[in-house]
Amino acid sequence: MAVTRERFNQGLTYEEYKASMTRNRDQLEENERNLELSDADLAPFRSLPETRDVLVLAEDWCADVIANLPILGRISEESGNLNLRVFVRDQNKDLTSQFMNGPYESIPVFAFFDKNFNQVGLWIERPKSLTELRDQKRSEIYAGNPEFGSPDAPVSELPEETRTRLQRAIQQMRGETAEFGRRQVVRELGAIVRGEQRVGGNVLYDPNAVRA
Repeated sequence: MAVTRERFNQGLTYEEYKASMTRNRDQLEENERNLELSDADLAPFRSLPETRDVLVLAEDWCADVIANLPILGRISEESGNLNLRVFVRDQNKDLTSQFMNGPYESIPVFAFFDKNFNQVGLWIERPKSLTELRDQKRSEIYAGNPEFGSPDAPVSELPEETRTRLQRAIQQMRGETAEFGRRQVVRELGAIVRGEQRVGGNVLYDPNAVRA
């Protein structure tokens, strides 16, 4: 069943969602404050001829939500042309089932709708380019530190001190690649609203399957 405007309107506004969060709100709001958006970044959204409704699926424990929802929130605030409604994924299975990422319930989901409530774009989870970059950097960490063992082995098998150093290295790498990820999210969302692509993020299925 397609999403209706009535169902969409049952969601939380971005501010209401933030107020409902039970964890990670401080980090989400810090990410929101620290995001730098240029006029060029905002141009695709400010030039929209009509408001786009954007359905969001989220959970406040999810790192990709905490990283990427603030980007959409800031763009919505500064452009005035995105109307967000946020749904908690595990409390809205009727919506989750419509935006499965292959076999996965990946989040966040950003589904874009036109004034007739036709779905015109979809963005899921995180940019593929960020996943690829982090996979490469992770491989380099293991290659440069033989004591970390195999990248495919459970981290729990490492001695505590070695495990701590590995986790610290991974966390540092994630921080160093965060800005690249933010720029990719802004670029991909802009391409979606310009109509240059139908999907973005880490979508695992045929883009032509996006509902019209």
